[in-house]
Amino acid sequence: MLALTLGCSHPGLTFSPEKFRPKRSFCVCANGFPSFLPEDVDNIKDTFARNLAQRIERLPVQVPFLKTSIMSSCVRPVMQGRTDPVVLLHGFDSSVLEWRYVYPLLEEAGVDAWAIDILGWGFSDLESRPLCDVASKRNHLYQLWKSYIKKPMILVGPSLGAAVAIDFVIYHPEAVSKLVLIDASVYAEGTREMSTLPRPFAYAGVSSAVALLKSVPLRYYVNNLAFKNLSFDVSMDWMKIGRLHCLHPWWEDATVNFMMNGGYNVIPLIKQVTQQTLIIWGEDDRIISHKLAFRLHGELQDATLRTIPECGHLPHVEKPRSVADFIIQFAQEASGQLSAV
Repeated sequence: MLALTLGCSHPGLTFSPEKFRPKRSFCVCANGFPSFLPEDVDNIKDTFARNLAQRIERLPVQVPFLKTSIMSSCVRPVMQGRTDPVVLLHGFDSSVLEWRYVYPLLEEAGVDAWAIDILGWGFSDLESRPLCDVASKRNHLYQLWKSYIKKPMILVGPSLGAAVAIDFVIYHPEAVSKLVLIDASVYAEGTREMSTLPRPFAYAGVSSAVALLKSVPLRYYVNNLAFKNLSFDVSMDWMKIGRLHCLHPWWEDATVNFMMNGGYNVIPLIKQVTQQTLIIWGEDDRIISHKLAFRLHGELQDATLRTIPECGHLPHVEKPRSVADFIIQFAQEASGQLSAV
């Protein structure tokens, strides 16, 4: 059972936030959080989530489908790392806060780590209601990479973030040196059936489904499905973390837009990936069977599989030390360093 104490730390992790405290270039509230985060952030007890939330900032990203820049939320490195940039995506309807336990471990190991909110989710300013379909998400990530990261990255995608990563690397192979896929949701065929329905009916149905995603009971249920043996208090706090971005006024419109435009279907793209890939999988995943890890390993051209026992769907939250060690070693190999793990 996870022995996590609210307000303290994840088991086995130690981290001094002052070591990597960045200078702020944005408005900060009295509670230390960026002013653009929903007020409910102050109700979160998890120390690592609070530390990472205080580091979220918005960078202007110019995209071709809007006249104005999108102020895009991310956590970026405080100092130059010793590896190729490691860019951490997140899963469906989530945010950079998924990386609250792994991110400080990567930094302490000298990894040049970015955590980026996928367009439509997280804490970016979407007041202008931009398109949030697959092509827009891909283009937004590319423009952010082109403007700020500027060199080939190790792209990390958990769950649906793995589909985002595979889609991205096929269209922009020059931007990605390697891939890390974690409990990858890459064998779904998207939500295309919704786009074939008459629009008023489709919108009503999708909107109702999306509204349910925001509900406390559903978030609590999914937490207990995704993780093994969470206490009630920890599950409630993690539910608040996972739900926080849903409190932005544009969240529902952005998610409906994504689902009505078909979602991700990267099945035809998997065998086209040429980049070396690390697959990480929780053996006790109750959302996506770990048997699909072996299928994915067989279909990718150059892949290594690492499984984590007694772990559910989000190993980077449940077993952060293991995930961090795998990523650190993979990143150090990419930069020609000797492994420190």
